[in-house]
This record gives sequence, C-alpha cells and structure tokens, in this order.
Amino acid sequence: MSFEAPKMVNSKGGQIRIFMPRFGNINERRHQLHEVIRLSGMNLVINDMDMPLIIKVASIPKERIQVYFIDNEEYFKRKATFTDEEGNLFPDNDERAIFFAKGVIETVKKLNWAPDIIHVHGWMASLLPLYLRKYYKDEPLFTDSKIVTSVYKQEFDGTLDKEMLNKIKFDNIGEGNVEILAEPNYSNLLKVAVDHSDAVVIASEEIPADVQEYLTGLEKPVLEYKNREEFADAYTDFYNTKVLN
Repeated sequence: MSFEAPKMVNSKGGQIRIFMPRFGNINERRHQLHEVIRLSGMNLVINDMDMPLIIKVASIPKERIQVYFIDNEEYFKRKATFTDEEGNLFPDNDERAIFFAKGVIETVKKLNWAPDIIHVHGWMASLLPLYLRKYYKDEPLFTDSKIVTSVYKQEFDGTLDKEMLNKIKFDNIGEGNVEILAEPNYSNLLKVAVDHSDAVVIASEEIPADVQEYLTGLEKPVLEYKNREEFADAYTDFYNTKVLN
C-alpha cells in the first residue's frame, strides 16, 4: 500500500514522492539508485551522536514516481531489514526509526516541497508524526500538512530498546507525549503515531486488539479496512472529504 496509494494519487494528477529507508537488501545497481549530493551531507543528532544523512533516489519504471532513500552506513548497510539471522530485533531499531523520521523531514525541507498529506506506512515510520508535530512544530513548510497513519497487523513481537524513551526525550520532546514508550512494543509505537496524526487508515483485516480498542474512542477520522481492489475510491474520498476538509 505504500506504493499503491501514492500510485493512485499520481494517476489522478497529484504530485507525490515516496520516502523509505535504504535497507541493505536493496540492490542499488539493479534499481539504479544514485546519491543526491545537494540533499546529502548533513548530520542528524541521534542520542547525542552525529549520524551522517545520505539521500539516494531512484525512479519506478513506467510510473514517473521518484523514491527517496534515507541512508546511513551505520543504520542501513546491513543486509537484513529488521532482525538478525536468528530472528532477533536489531538493538538499534529505535535509533533507526528516529533517524528515518528526522531524515525524511529534513529532506522534504531541502526540497522546499510542502505536502498536503503525509501518509505514514509501517512501524519504522511511526515516529514521523511525533517529530513533525513536536520537534519540527515551528517549521512553516508543514503548517498546512495533514498526517495520515495506516495501521497494520502485528509486525514484530517483543520490544525495541528500553532506552528509546530517553533517546526521544533527548530531542526535548516532553515525556507526556511519549510516556507510553516506556514499553516500546509494536502497539505502543502505533498509538504514538495515531496520537499525532490527523486521520487513521486501518490497513489490515486484523490489527492488534488493543490498538483496535484505542481507535474506538478516537475523535479523528478513521477509514475502515479496504482491500486492494476497492481502496482507490475509498482513499480518494477519505483524503478529500475527511483529511483535507
């Protein structure tokens, strides 16, 4: 859906861009990724460490869609995506999520592109709504941007690093916004994303029960699950009448 939704908007004449981590299992040569020097070159501070931000870009054939890859040797060069060979979550997944959130926002700033809608897919992007609303709250480029978070089925068990809360607080984000991340599990990451979004899409037939219950009392638009065949009209209507209205 992180491809199908923007593809649909693109086909209707909207201007879209896709941002994702440059995971190590992406073949740069085959997909013709190339570094964009004018966008790269800054350091992002993650838990008091300077981490270089590298931006690469590629195009999706036939679709006229550009994909921007957020890259960093320390966080994304490894060949696996979220877990090691034994299925254990990487211990720095929390820092990778913080880096990705900051990296996307800094890249959009350099592009000087003010998006009407920022649609978040996947737990690795779950901190983007928080950082946009708190860390970058005074950034004029995003004054009118609306955030939509898609909620998916359980994608990992266990928790990320228990120090995640302190790493976020290091960025002067008040604990009251993220105290739930004292237990940084999958559901709580989604709840933080939902809290700082303008609207929510239920993107899987089944989502964690506690997240489903959390959405029940939400005073913001929620789009119920739509399958791949029927989502286009539903998403278009949701964007136009619930999110942008």
